[in-house]
Amino acid sequence: MATSGGSGAADGGGRGDDRVLATAQQILKSLNTPKEVRDDMLLIFSSFDNRLSNITDLVKDGDPEERFQSAEQIIQRWDSDAGASRRTLAWEDSPDEAAQYLSAIDEILRVYENLSLEDDKDRDLIERADSAIQLAMSLLEDEFRHILIRNTVPLDAERMYGSIRRVSLSFAANEGEIDDELESFGEVDNDSNGCFHERGPSLGDDLCFDLINPDAVAELREIVERMVRSGYEKECIQAYTSVRREALDECLVILGAEKLSIEEVQKMGWPDLNETMKKWIQAVKIAVRVLLSGEKKLCDQIFDEAEWMKEACFKDTAKGCLIQLLNFGEAVAIGVRSSEKLFRILDMYDALAGVMPDLQAMIMDDFVRIEAKGVLDALGDAARGTFEEFEKAVQNETSRRPMQGGEIHPLTRYVMNYIKLLADYSDTLNLLLGSSEDELQNLQHKDDKLQIENMPPISQRLLLLLSCLESNLEEKSRLYEDPGMQYVFLMNNIWYMVQKVKDSELAKLLGDHWVRKRRGQVRQYARNYLRTSWTKALSCLKDEGIGGSSSNASRVALKERFKSFNACFEDIYRIQTAWKVPDTQLQDELRISISEMVIPAYRSFLGRFRNQLESGRDSGKYIKYTPEDLENYVSDLFVGVPNVLHNLRRKSS
Repeated sequence: MATSGGSGAADGGGRGDDRVLATAQQILKSLNTPKEVRDDMLLIFSSFDNRLSNITDLVKDGDPEERFQSAEQIIQRWDSDAGASRRTLAWEDSPDEAAQYLSAIDEILRVYENLSLEDDKDRDLIERADSAIQLAMSLLEDEFRHILIRNTVPLDAERMYGSIRRVSLSFAANEGEIDDELESFGEVDNDSNGCFHERGPSLGDDLCFDLINPDAVAELREIVERMVRSGYEKECIQAYTSVRREALDECLVILGAEKLSIEEVQKMGWPDLNETMKKWIQAVKIAVRVLLSGEKKLCDQIFDEAEWMKEACFKDTAKGCLIQLLNFGEAVAIGVRSSEKLFRILDMYDALAGVMPDLQAMIMDDFVRIEAKGVLDALGDAARGTFEEFEKAVQNETSRRPMQGGEIHPLTRYVMNYIKLLADYSDTLNLLLGSSEDELQNLQHKDDKLQIENMPPISQRLLLLLSCLESNLEEKSRLYEDPGMQYVFLMNNIWYMVQKVKDSELAKLLGDHWVRKRRGQVRQYARNYLRTSWTKALSCLKDEGIGGSSSNASRVALKERFKSFNACFEDIYRIQTAWKVPDTQLQDELRISISEMVIPAYRSFLGRFRNQLESGRDSGKYIKYTPEDLENYVSDLFVGVPNVLHNLRRKSS
């Protein structure tokens, strides 16, 4: 829609306008026709050249009623039997006629402003002006809606995500690359797949695009100006907000933030809820930083002359979009708390907290501000409560089935991978978590209590959690009858914990002291294992009780010693090849420790007493293994595949 009034040519435009106007004036003087015919001709003139769109100005010195009647006829002609659809199309197709129509409204308003109800002559004109303005405003309101709808920029997910789309897709793909070790623990949860995820990328702040065609803004402002002068501000606001609310609702649908009741959200299964939460997280960022930011800019452009209308339009347009998003956040916050939800809840909290400054700056509606802050607080409470539920689950996990081969317990895997991901949220959790003095007294190690005092809340809570895990693992180790296997089980699990901490952000949160302390525990468990598993075998290689020196020892006693050692070693081999030490470094260290303890003792004993047995019959029955054989057999331990040495040929043969 063109603006009212035309401009002359760049070169000599003023002289050209003067000639056109002079010609028109000359024609008017020669018009000795009836008034009705003259008015029709004026309309024809104004349609020939936009420089005559304000043709009524040519008769300013004439009767105001004549000027009024000319403008009135223009308005009535546009409200003719052609109907709203035709007149809208005419407006779209003929910017000159649109400019003429606006000029007619201006004339009506100019005349109207100079009329007085106290003047009997003016009363009739006032009624006609009211009627004309009502007709004109009805058409302008329709045209205002039509221009908004027609010029709304088509949006899709790709356009709204803009330059971050590739990163978003990468984020979605990475979610499938979860540590293979993630699994449920004990009987607490039989389906933890999808409970964990890598944190997604943050939404870029550089996304900006026009919500409507910029060329239409001038047309909309022309209409707003006339509707405001005519006292139709409310109708203008209603027209704007009804169109823009619908446009924002469509954007939320495109983003996957569908409208759901609290009951519908709470009935959703975890896979569906998880996907909906992910979409909500991105929708909140885009809605506030892109859509509502663009909406605010649009309101400022269209209603720049009316501050209160800017605020009213933006408030009414944005409110529905925001309340829909906040309702979902509230539904999640008050839902059943379970450990798999924690990361998504934290993502939702971070997303809403991240846009709160923008939201507070844009939204003047106290209700929406209070609602947003309330949902943010509720999500924080939900995150805190979910973390506490996780702590209780770790503390109360009481599965009684020992892990085959002393393997790493699923509880350990679950907890360590869970808190490894929690480390990414340390800043947020430091705001949400705290610990009491009573809780700190429950730490497993006294020196941990000294270290924890100056730690941030997340570090304190993780230390408490890991202390609970260690206590639980000690209880589970007692499920094994073999003391050696108890220590292998504890070695496996504590070492796994150390590796997870050492290779992640957890090292910063828990500190070097924690790592050193657990490494020391692993070494102590290894020493305890060696003592409980190999003491009996090593006792067979002592000189005591064999009745003499290496040259005159009792052959009967020597045979018994070798026989006992062989039986012990074969029994250990049979049992401990079935034990599993998954970490190759720990596995190698254990084997080296065994070899360093057993092989030299065996070689020394064999060197001192071999001659006395080999001189007799069936010496191979007692001296079954060379030191090299034993070392080879030690390398078979801790692979998780049971094996036996009975009737096997010696490896060195």
